[in-house]
This record gives sequence, structure tokens and C-alpha cells, in this order.
Amino acid sequence: MKELERLYKEIHPKIYAFFYVKTSSREVAEDLTQDVFYEAMKGLSSFKGKSTLQTWIFSIARNLLFKYYRSNKYQRHLKQQLKKEEGKETNSPEHVTLIQEEARELIKKIKALNDLQREIVILRIYAELSFKEIGELIQKSENYARVTFHRVKLKLQKEMEGK
Repeated sequence: MKELERLYKEIHPKIYAFFYVKTSSREVAEDLTQDVFYEAMKGLSSFKGKSTLQTWIFSIARNLLFKYYRSNKYQRHLKQQLKKEEGKETNSPEHVTLIQEEARELIKKIKALNDLQREIVILRIYAELSFKEIGELIQKSENYARVTFHRVKLKLQKEMEGK
């Protein structure tokens, strides 16, 4: 139990960032983050130790995210988000800083990646997982995760420089 409490403090921001990048909503990210730790507490007795506790918790997070995507709630949120984005396009460029613009552009490029590449990048950058942990989560080798991340990172850097 103490291990879970320590881990909560350590990875709570990573889980939140993972959900925020995936959903683009603070409220949804907060709700899903709390759900992850609730499910982890509830299922702690089923943890077999085949992976690290952090990897196990991220697998819970991924499963909750997939469940969220399948729900009607996600579709309603997506429609609301699209309406907000349409409204933002009418704002003048003077109100948007260069950093915010670049961050949005990077997130847009990350979202344009194929599912597996996007998952690896998000788990590495926002969740700060090791390549070994990422490999376990995506059911590929550590080396596959490392090489794929490196290639995608180079691709994204090239695209951002050429903008």
C-alpha cells in the first residue's frame, strides 16, 4: 500500500498528462486519472508482479482510455472540442504566443501519426516511461519501442523545422 501511495505521488502527473494529450480536456483527464488510481487500489491484490507497478498502472490507464473512447461521452466531448476549435480560428494571431502555436502544431503532428507511433511518443514524452515499459505495454520489444521513438522524433523535428 505504501508503494502505491509513493507511486501515486510520482506518476499522478504523468498519468494526467497522458490523458490530457489523448483527450485534450482537463476535466476528462482529471476524471480518468482518478479512475485509474481507484481501479489500481481496487485491483491491487490481482497485481502479480510480472511488470513494474508503474507499467501495471499504465496498462489500467490505457484500458480506461479505450473504454472511454468507446463510450458516448467521448463522442459528445469530441463534438464540443471541435466547436471550441472552430471558435478559436476567429481569434486574431496577436493573442496567441509563438510557444502555444508551436505546442499546438506539435500535438497536431503527433495526433497525425499512426496509432502505434503515437502511443510510443505519448508514453515516452508525456508519461515518461522507459522503453522497456513501453515495450511491455504495446507488446513489442524494448528495442522496437526505442527505434520507433527515435525515427518518429527525427521525423517530427524535420517537420517542425520545415514549417
